Amino acid sequence: MPDVWSEFLPHPWNLIATGTVAAGALFGFIGLSAFFGIWAERKVSARMQDRAGPTRVGPFGLLQSLADGVKLIVKEDVAPAGSDKLLFRLAPYLAFCASFCGFLALPFGAGLVAQDLSVGVFFTLAVLSSEVFGIVLAGYASASKWSLFGGVREAAQVVSYEVPRAMCVVVPVCVAGTLNLNTIGAQQVGGFWNWNLFHDPFTFVGFFIFFITSTASCKRAPFDLAEAESELVAGFHTEYSGIRWSYFFLAEYGSMFAVSGLAALLFLGGWHTGFLPFEPSAAEHLGFWAGNLLNLAVFVGKCWALVLVMIWVRWSFPRLRIDQVMMTCLKYFLPISCVLLVGVCLWQLVVPAPVALAVKYALAFVSVGVPLGVFASLFRSAGTASVPVGQLPGAWGGQPSTLPGRR
Repeated sequence: MPDVWSEFLPHPWNLIATGTVAAGALFGFIGLSAFFGIWAERKVSARMQDRAGPTRVGPFGLLQSLADGVKLIVKEDVAPAGSDKLLFRLAPYLAFCASFCGFLALPFGAGLVAQDLSVGVFFTLAVLSSEVFGIVLAGYASASKWSLFGGVREAAQVVSYEVPRAMCVVVPVCVAGTLNLNTIGAQQVGGFWNWNLFHDPFTFVGFFIFFITSTASCKRAPFDLAEAESELVAGFHTEYSGIRWSYFFLAEYGSMFAVSGLAALLFLGGWHTGFLPFEPSAAEHLGFWAGNLLNLAVFVGKCWALVLVMIWVRWSFPRLRIDQVMMTCLKYFLPISCVLLVGVCLWQLVVPAPVALAVKYALAFVSVGVPLGVFASLFRSAGTASVPVGQLPGAWGGQPSTLPGRR
């Protein structure tokens, strides 16, 4: 970010002011992300279960998260009698700080980053992985067997899934030749076929493996064994209430957005629309602030799309058993990630440039064309208009309908 405070404040106060503004903006952004994420999760799950979801507090129930936040703030903050009071109170803040620090090196636009690090990919993965310390401490310090089981499960799960996730991250890093997230995002300017997702078959598959392993690292269903309310009451946060309980959810939704931002930067073109052939924030086009306003909207939109996929997956699949979770990682994801890493290196060394370019265009246009064709076919179909009265459409053809409008 440009140092605007140097014109008003001497050194080192200009650095302190810049850091304070960046930290405040990131904290507010994480809070708003959790605010709307909780509302979206309730609405999406309600829609999938044929319910209305939040409707009473604010328009469309938008203020339900605010009401819940006020309720949590005023609730009594208690700790179990046999717990380690210091560690019990420290654990939520440790988990949230790990999620918060993941945003420090995450660029929301060209140069729109709190701290432009040359090792931004490594830093982001490292700090997001440290969230597990807060989870394990919460389970250990709660003096509850359910909390302890949840903490130990989280430790085993995170340590396992970090390996294939990190190896999938190295796949686009090998393509970009740098660990700087700002540089990786800038390299994908232009059409969507320039995104790392379509660079070769190995980066294409790597995106999906990275997204699945990141979902597991965020303790999201079907990998939410650290909570597992059907087995462990509420898992690692069974004994928490009030504001400390809410910090765990701030950390969870913050981590969901952070890993989605990492996926967008590494694979999905970062802040680029995929249609503009230039960088909007360049001085000869829209300028830094106006261009990055567009970049910010595009980047946040991509991240929210991936977060909504996580929510969709949570309410679509049942929870896996602990042995199934570990087997999926060690028996499938780990070997696949190793093949992807070796494959992308050989691809750049062996495959001729014309062949690589043809494969890139084929991957890009087929991946975009097939979903668009399926979506368009929904409007070309006759639908239920040609179904006789009293009959059901599609695979249920010939069966009598019990709906009021179909009798």
